Amino acid sequence: METQELIVRPKPTDLSLTLRDVVRIGFHHRKAVVLCFLGVFLGTVVSALLGPRYKAETEILLRRERVDPVVTAQQTSPVMVRDEISEEELNSEVELISSEDVLRNVVVNTGLIKAGKGWFGTKRNPDQQLAAAVRSLRGSLSIEALPKTDIIRVTYTSRKPEMTARVLDALDSAYLQKHEELHHPMGQFAFFDRQTAKAKQELENAENSLREFPNQTAVPDPTLARDITLQKLNEFNSSIGQTQAAIAETRQRIATMEQLEKSTPARLTTQMKDADDAPVLQQMKSTLLNLDLKRSEMASKYQSTYPPLEELDREIVSTKAAIAREKPLQDVTTDENPSYLWLNSELVKAKAELKGYEAKEVETEAIVRSTLATVRQLDQAGVEQQALLRTAKTAEENYLLYLRKREESRINDALDQAKLLNVGVAEKATVPSLPSQSPWSLGLIAFALAATLSGGLVFALENFNVSFRTPAEVETGLNVMVLAAIPDQQHKLHNVNGNGTSGTRPLPPDATS
Repeated sequence: METQELIVRPKPTDLSLTLRDVVRIGFHHRKAVVLCFLGVFLGTVVSALLGPRYKAETEILLRRERVDPVVTAQQTSPVMVRDEISEEELNSEVELISSEDVLRNVVVNTGLIKAGKGWFGTKRNPDQQLAAAVRSLRGSLSIEALPKTDIIRVTYTSRKPEMTARVLDALDSAYLQKHEELHHPMGQFAFFDRQTAKAKQELENAENSLREFPNQTAVPDPTLARDITLQKLNEFNSSIGQTQAAIAETRQRIATMEQLEKSTPARLTTQMKDADDAPVLQQMKSTLLNLDLKRSEMASKYQSTYPPLEELDREIVSTKAAIAREKPLQDVTTDENPSYLWLNSELVKAKAELKGYEAKEVETEAIVRSTLATVRQLDQAGVEQQALLRTAKTAEENYLLYLRKREESRINDALDQAKLLNVGVAEKATVPSLPSQSPWSLGLIAFALAATLSGGLVFALENFNVSFRTPAEVETGLNVMVLAAIPDQQHKLHNVNGNGTSGTRPLPPDATS
């Protein structure tokens, strides 16, 4: 019967993982480590040797050789010229290269679409196949803007060397076409050509309307005619004012002359002399004498109360009274008053002038009203003419604008046809002759990958293993002190423990307490 040695070891003071513990763990799983390392290393090497990957690259240069005018509605298009390429422009071009449209064109033109099945064996339709090819192409592409340069480097990796150059050539063509479409939209010349023809027709219509306008209004220049009419209207208004002033003056003169006429005699006395009326007076005295004689004769015959005698006395008294009232006759010579005649003639003349002034005022006011109506018509015609002039000027400006824009678009199209762009392929892709990685670098990569996976496998196995191999693991896992350990001579596991003594398989937990 084989004897077992009972070894008593003191309590360890340090339970941290050391390099010796790591080596011990690897030594415990040496078979798994060796198999995993050799499998990964050989598999990586064989895979790389059987399917080498080739890498090709192309470079795109951004430059400032062409300045395109901005398409605006202004007469002069602003031109912004910058010598340097900004970082934003570089990033924009990088995104344009990796855009979905460009990659789709590359996939279609190079035949990268492959028929295949999706997850769980489902059959893919053409759209899904195209999307899968685009995704695979995007994963194989590397696009970067080189620092402190205006160059964009595009790298593509594939197992077929001819395909790498072919894909990059197709990518360059698709990108240049996309760049041209975005920066120089197609159809500008046709658009401006149609707009130019339309503007020319509008200009002709406006000019025809402007030429027909004088025939419609019978006035070549309503604005000039209005100004002349307004000048005449001012003259008429001034004439009305003068006429009204003359009317007021004439009325005042008439009133004054009427007052003077009332106080001015019509005739003037030129000669005056006194003379008696001898025949009449002599006749009256003879009559009185006869009456006296007749009374004397009757008084001698009759009494004083005799009626005929009384009648005769009354006649005598009456005749004496008549003789007493008789005055000397005046011989007065008169002539027409010149002042009165002048006043009368002037008054008549003033009244006639007043009638003339009043008639002139009425007629001038009628002329002013007619002239005002004419001014309004001419003003309206002037407004219409100005509108026609503005329409014609606007049509002319639009025609010249579209004509200029059409010429600019024609020049841009000519430059596009000549492929004069602000981007160019600085370096075209060539078919690679050697794989992208050297054997030494491939070996290093395979070694690193195998070492990494082997180490990960060892630590995974170690972590999933719940058995104890050393007293240190017992103390660490169960948090109890190991007093003794019996070596397992059957499996001949000689491990190095923390005290430098040969370690053995520990006793069960109930035997170590």
